Amino acid sequence: MVRMARFLAPAFAVFLIAGLHAVRADPAQRPVVVELYTSQGCSSCPPADVLLGRLAQRPGVIAISLPITYWDMLGWKDTLASEANTRRQKAYAAAMGHGGVYTPQIIVDGVTDVVGSRAGAVEAAIAERRAELVQSQAMAAQGEMARVRVEIDAERPAEVARGVPAAMPVAVMSPAPPVPAGDPIVPVSLRETPQDMRIDIGAVPGAQNATVWMFHLRSTVSVNIPSGENAGRTVTYRNVAGDPRAVGVYRGKALSLTLPKAGNAPHDGVAVIVQQGGYGHVLGAALLSRPDYYAER
Repeated sequence: MVRMARFLAPAFAVFLIAGLHAVRADPAQRPVVVELYTSQGCSSCPPADVLLGRLAQRPGVIAISLPITYWDMLGWKDTLASEANTRRQKAYAAAMGHGGVYTPQIIVDGVTDVVGSRAGAVEAAIAERRAELVQSQAMAAQGEMARVRVEIDAERPAEVARGVPAAMPVAVMSPAPPVPAGDPIVPVSLRETPQDMRIDIGAVPGAQNATVWMFHLRSTVSVNIPSGENAGRTVTYRNVAGDPRAVGVYRGKALSLTLPKAGNAPHDGVAVIVQQGGYGHVLGAALLSRPDYYAER
């Protein structure tokens, strides 16, 4: 049974023609972000936790576990949960127009939510999002080619067609109608040194007012649950996030952020997500894994 709760809602490869440059990211290289909202106190969650573990091993997917706090009242306090994760899930519900939150819930790329234990539905949502990214990038490339051709022809001296009087110059190509495109693909790269974390985000026209989120992740945590709905079970969680933090705002121009290390916070990976508004569609993401950085705690 899906466990539900109510709450009050508030609120391009580089393309070069005649010196004109447009950056187009490869949709095959842009990972799809899968967020699982889960709880050690929810008997419906372990199958979703197993599925998330499989997705975490898949190229082209960034899978994150976000344990929430509101099922602590059922008899077991989740040892990995954070209020920050709970607030993030509730913000998604408000943004998506849902009346409440539930576990296990998977949110795919900030676009759609799926019951986290329904593997077929989750796989379909990931495949659909990947197809959307490929299609939107193809349309963006088509529109860029039309724009570049117009700009080149506009700068070219008027030519005289064969057999046409010199007083009748050949007309310059008219601008092509705009080509509809979906979400832009924003390139994100990460580099961690002993002193700090460097985030580089490429310039992409059309990307506006996006939030840059950073997640410190623990790649593998096994928990023995002695009481509550999952009493007697040992559950293994993958890419566990405890502190999603907004670290910047992206407005379509190239952006570089240098952030201090996370002190002694246990983590062996970092994910960065560029997300429309704050809880809208994901525009870009990257994962940096360092399995030897911290021992499991």
